[in-house]
Amino acid sequence: MSVIRIRAPREVIDRRDLTGRIATLIEQHGKKARQPIVDLLRGALADGREEISRRLLQKPSAGHEMAEAQAFLTDQLMRIIHDHVVTSVYPSGNRSKGERLTIMAVGGYGRGEMAPHSDVDIAFLTPIKDTPWCEQVIEAMLYFMWDLGLKVGHSSRSLDDMVRMSRSDLTIRTAMLEGRYVWGDQDLYEEARQRFWSDVVAGTERQYVTEKLAEREERHKRMGDSRYVVEPNVKEGKGSLRDLHTLYWIGKYIHRVHNASELVGAGLLTQKEYRAFRRAENFFWAVRCHLHTITNRAEDRLTFDLQREVAARMNYADRPGKSAVERFMQFFFLQAKVVGNLTGVFLAQLDEQFAAKPVRGLLSGFRQKARTLKGYKVFGGSIRAPSDDWFRKDPLRLIEIFVLADGEGLEIHPETMRLISRDAALIKEPQRKDKRANALFLQLLTSRNDPEKVLRSFNEAGVFGRFVTEFGRVNAQMQFDMYHHFTVDEHTIRAIGLLARIEKGELAQDHPLAHEIVHKVGSRRALYASVLLHDIAKGRGGDHSVLGAEIARKLCPRFGLDEEETELVSWLVRQHLILSATAFKRDLSDFKTISDFAAVVQSLDRLRNLTLLTIVDIRAVGPGTWNSWKRQLIGELYAVTEERLRLGHVHHGRDRRVASKKAAVRALLGPDEALVDRFEQELDDAYWIAEPDDVIARNLAQYQAAHDEPLTIATEYYPARGATLVTVIASDHPGLFYRIAGGIHLAGGNVIDARIHTTRSGRAIDNFLVQDPIGRPFREGDQLDRIRSSIGNALANRVKLLNQLVARPDPRPRADAFEVRPRVAFDNEASNRFTVIEVNARDRPALLNRLAYVLFDSKLIINSAHITSYGERAADTFYVTDLIGEKITLPSRKKELERRLLEAAIETSPEAVA
Repeated sequence: MSVIRIRAPREVIDRRDLTGRIATLIEQHGKKARQPIVDLLRGALADGREEISRRLLQKPSAGHEMAEAQAFLTDQLMRIIHDHVVTSVYPSGNRSKGERLTIMAVGGYGRGEMAPHSDVDIAFLTPIKDTPWCEQVIEAMLYFMWDLGLKVGHSSRSLDDMVRMSRSDLTIRTAMLEGRYVWGDQDLYEEARQRFWSDVVAGTERQYVTEKLAEREERHKRMGDSRYVVEPNVKEGKGSLRDLHTLYWIGKYIHRVHNASELVGAGLLTQKEYRAFRRAENFFWAVRCHLHTITNRAEDRLTFDLQREVAARMNYADRPGKSAVERFMQFFFLQAKVVGNLTGVFLAQLDEQFAAKPVRGLLSGFRQKARTLKGYKVFGGSIRAPSDDWFRKDPLRLIEIFVLADGEGLEIHPETMRLISRDAALIKEPQRKDKRANALFLQLLTSRNDPEKVLRSFNEAGVFGRFVTEFGRVNAQMQFDMYHHFTVDEHTIRAIGLLARIEKGELAQDHPLAHEIVHKVGSRRALYASVLLHDIAKGRGGDHSVLGAEIARKLCPRFGLDEEETELVSWLVRQHLILSATAFKRDLSDFKTISDFAAVVQSLDRLRNLTLLTIVDIRAVGPGTWNSWKRQLIGELYAVTEERLRLGHVHHGRDRRVASKKAAVRALLGPDEALVDRFEQELDDAYWIAEPDDVIARNLAQYQAAHDEPLTIATEYYPARGATLVTVIASDHPGLFYRIAGGIHLAGGNVIDARIHTTRSGRAIDNFLVQDPIGRPFREGDQLDRIRSSIGNALANRVKLLNQLVARPDPRPRADAFEVRPRVAFDNEASNRFTVIEVNARDRPALLNRLAYVLFDSKLIINSAHITSYGERAADTFYVTDLIGEKITLPSRKKELERRLLEAAIETSPEAVA
């Protein structure tokens, strides 16, 4: 009989005591005892969970112990319910041979491991089709379990049914593989177990492994196909519990092991690897139990709002440069990496075992004649070390093998990966300083084949972090925010892969500018090194750009880069955020913006390198981060800066730029080109410079159609920016901007860019770029109608704007998990005409409306607004003047304005800015 043994079991649940109390209730209440019994068992379940929760707080990392305690609690309840039903509810003194019933735990419950709110997966087995007595007992037991609030996954089958369905269904077969006797007829259980192995498993081992691995791959794709997503699923994600269970299932199916420790004897894991298996499994079980306990439900996703709480419960503390939650998540991802490595070596051993058999199976792979490559064995598309001490004899081979594998298009044999992981610690200071070793590494980094694939393998083997210890420090390092989707090392490797794909011409459609300039850089070695090192100093405290530039100065000469390349890499790392900050948060039509940016960049080669680094950095952040709006802004900044650097001070004069823009608009308007002549005196030069040709053409047509209408609102999908263009033409009046912004938000939109213009006759032409909360444009007719209607209501005072904005639910409530300290910065040097005010705050409903209201109420005129979101953090930039067109220079006024803007960024009540 399979028994789960735990510490002080009766403190969790005392079956003998409960059985006695049930007997007393039956004596007292007779046939009406059912509800008191349910109440008694419900209390026992709650008390048991409470005791397990208390033990979890006492031993917050004891995952196995808690999972086994929960399974023990469930076992005891099943036994109590069964005994009560068969003795008191449906007693049968003289059962026939068909009136036999066994209760088998299957799935995770069968393995004897459960989280507090896991499903209770059970199989009721009978020798033949259910008899009336068996059906009654099963039904009565299920009703008791449902009344206790348990989520039950159950089946009721005869032995023949069990065999037939297990053969035909992989999920049922895997569940039965974990089958464990809980209670009932034990002889029937033994018969079922023997038939499962003889009638279901025998002869299907290869098929099962193939199907199980295919199922695993499909699950990985569904869950994001990376071990390093920043909100991982502890149960189903890549590198999670399910991956460990899959290894155990395969080992059990082939070798009939009873527990994971027997995988060592089966030759699938070494003793050291089994210990790593148990450590990872124990950690993931602890995390999963904490998740269930905190949420009081079956929650397996480690979301941002839960990460901080789980980290605290597991006693992680802040350290210089790293918060407790970042340290916790780094350990989480390191365990996920361990699971990935274990999977590789396990499957390699499995492949070898199958290949050694006379019948060639699906896993034996393509076999060809063996050959030798620089002492390595190459066979079946993989490269392997010729002996156990191969790397000990020359540790530089730990790098060389990756270069050979990349160059020849080979996989490194998992058994050799096992040796590499074991011997990675041989990489010490002499190897790091070795010229040949660094030349090999640079060859890997700048590979023209598939550097992403080989560097990921290099990293997961543990050699990358040993050879470049600075990279080792960011291994599995997460950034606790909603902007970054991957750990620092995974983000960096993905960025290198993107750069390689751009260089090969694979992303010409997505990144036309990068495709055009990538082959014009002076040193591709410096470019790849800058991508490798741009985030190398994260988690150290301080400005990672500044610290990273110093690291680059130290590492680049070691890698073999010359003085000029080293200087370029250091500069790129130091400035790797400036291009995106300028493009997304500054007015690119402002002469001073381009002048200042060009003064920092100084050369065309730097501009090209910086642009490429910026593009791959943003794109590698995660899905949806890169969009056509960002592409357009980066392209625009590149174009005007390139012209400035190429022509020096001999640039187009303001008059020539305006004339050129008018000519382009005339061409777009075609038969309506006279609109330019008709309205050019209405619009000042700043308007012609600021707006794109096609937007001006749209504005003029709308202005013409408006006649003397007090208000016209146009909305349309604007593919050039991946956004919706909203143009409001109205009689200019104070507060127009904040009301339009509020109306857009009430319609479910986010303003990402805004330009505000006033004609010489006093009419406002305001252009807004709008997206939904997850960065998509509005396209459908009803969506565009809703935006127009909402703006109209806001401008006509038909709605209490601020109250409704505050009442709107936050489309991203997980942002509450983050603390963003609001900050206001004034810059009177960034523009010759305007004061630039940048407000950084936690993104929330009505933020832009609140900030704009404060500026209106402070008697400031907004010329343009640029809104950027970095996950939970918003950076809203305003170009403003006072009512007479002057900059804001008085310290007392700036201080008062800062106070009001900070209040608006923090407060959630309408009175905050009223």
